[in-house]
Amino acid sequence: MAITSANQLELLQTAEAVAREKMIDPALVIEAMEESLARAAKSRYGSEMDIRVSIDRRTGRATFTRIRTVVPGEDLENFQAHIAPDQVAEIMSAQGKDFTVISGMSQPEGEDETPQPIRRFILRKPTEIDRAMAEGVDQDTPPQPGDELVDEVPPVEMGRIAAQSAKQVILQKIREAERDRQFEEFKDRAGTIINGLVKREEYGNVIVDIGAGEAVLRRNEKIGRESYRPGDRIRVFIKDVRREQRGPQIFLSRTAPEFMAELFKMEVPEIYDNIIEIKAVARDPGSRAKIAVISYDNSIDPVGACVGMRGSRVQAVVNELQGEKIDIIPWNEDQPTFLVNALQPAEVSKVVLDEEAGKIEVVVPDEQLSLAIGRRGQNVRLASQLTGLDIDILTEEEESARRQAEFEERTKLFMDTLDLDEFFAQLLVSEGFTNLEEVAYVEVDELLVIDGVDTDTASELQARAKDYLEAQNTKALEHARELGVEDSLVAFEGLTPQMLEALGEDGVKTLEDFATCADWELAGGWTTVDGERVKDDGLLEKFEVSLEEAQNMVMSARILLGWVDPADLEQAEEGDGSELDVEETEEAGA
Repeated sequence: MAITSANQLELLQTAEAVAREKMIDPALVIEAMEESLARAAKSRYGSEMDIRVSIDRRTGRATFTRIRTVVPGEDLENFQAHIAPDQVAEIMSAQGKDFTVISGMSQPEGEDETPQPIRRFILRKPTEIDRAMAEGVDQDTPPQPGDELVDEVPPVEMGRIAAQSAKQVILQKIREAERDRQFEEFKDRAGTIINGLVKREEYGNVIVDIGAGEAVLRRNEKIGRESYRPGDRIRVFIKDVRREQRGPQIFLSRTAPEFMAELFKMEVPEIYDNIIEIKAVARDPGSRAKIAVISYDNSIDPVGACVGMRGSRVQAVVNELQGEKIDIIPWNEDQPTFLVNALQPAEVSKVVLDEEAGKIEVVVPDEQLSLAIGRRGQNVRLASQLTGLDIDILTEEEESARRQAEFEERTKLFMDTLDLDEFFAQLLVSEGFTNLEEVAYVEVDELLVIDGVDTDTASELQARAKDYLEAQNTKALEHARELGVEDSLVAFEGLTPQMLEALGEDGVKTLEDFATCADWELAGGWTTVDGERVKDDGLLEKFEVSLEEAQNMVMSARILLGWVDPADLEQAEEGDGSELDVEETEEAGA
């Protein structure tokens, strides 16, 4: 099959038809045709040749050109694609005036390379386009390495195999263009709601027709009791759009908390207008959900606006979510207050917040315990997701028993260590003293407020506490040395003898060992596993070392060892504030 004048226009007509059917740029189809024709020409003339095809966008005429790059004579190896400068000069001399030099750009071999300006020597009678491109280009300078020699070659006769190969190239290019168009269309729509048509179900996953392609609603993203048949209309949330080898993959969801937020945005104009903001959403899909809202207009009640007249607005969302019950909660910046709201309808007696651990204790009346926890722990679980805190719920009776146990434990501590009677030890605990350090190093005036304590008694109490602590420190330090803790770690500022003992028992015996520890290994922390917060115990956690203090101590040790340059540390803090990598500091130390 030759590209003759009879079917030149058919190329353009075919490109237009395909582009219109696939909704892609016609230029992409023509480029695919050019590439397929060039591939067919290479199979005819030789794969080592650099043959390019250009199809005129007006007439459909296909021009086959052979490109040879000028290289120094000593580097000439591939005679099909390269040519020496003196050979170009001979060809130009024989050609006479039927050539011109135009400006062009090199064709990069790799994705990372950028086209470079070059000169092209055209071995044919110049056209109007050639003359325009030749303006300002030096016509007299001899060929230089990097220039290109361009001459036409006859069009190829395409056999059955070549035609089939060309067809495959064109189809592949069209598929790639379709994929790119689909990805570009949907990449910015992630996080929005779209309506689709159910096409089929595969292994529990629902394939949804969304107009410009197909998307996947995975089994775990469906609301539990939902089932679909081909042809059903469905409203879904675009959770993610990824560019993958097999084309763009669009993942849908009906269980995502963001889906509920977007539904409320559609039903409540105040949310769409940013008068009311959705601050947090927690869902147990198909069963129950909690949504926290705040109003930036004092005249508008955020909860009432979301509920709507006779519950019309919230009921529309409930119907879309297959009857999922929704609790609408007013947002509050004060976390304990917000938590009390989040645990509704249960009543809360007291809240104790531990901000450092991200943990909160809630005390409820005995008869409210089951209501606060909810069926299978649903109410407290949703409240935890909504607030981002780990919640412990106690009854008033349990909290009273725990406080009594703590009181007795501290009383016994003071009786055993300070040689006090029970009554005097209870006085100390009642005044808020919890450990020996507080007694030993508190201002004397704070001891004098205790009934029956004068200056001499206060001094004696502090002397006994200090003597006991010093004895404990000496014992702990001796044990640490027995465990092999070296002087470099003992002399490090910020570590007490008890801390050294704990480190030695865990195998941290040198300053180098300490410097390789992560901050969470020392201070402890929380890790989320399968949606649940799991406690990580730290080596120094019992000494109430915070995460920030642990990070500062570890970084100080690395600086002392010369693993970290303080200047680099300042630069990193100005950048993203992230901690330097432990492995990098180890390599620096090595």
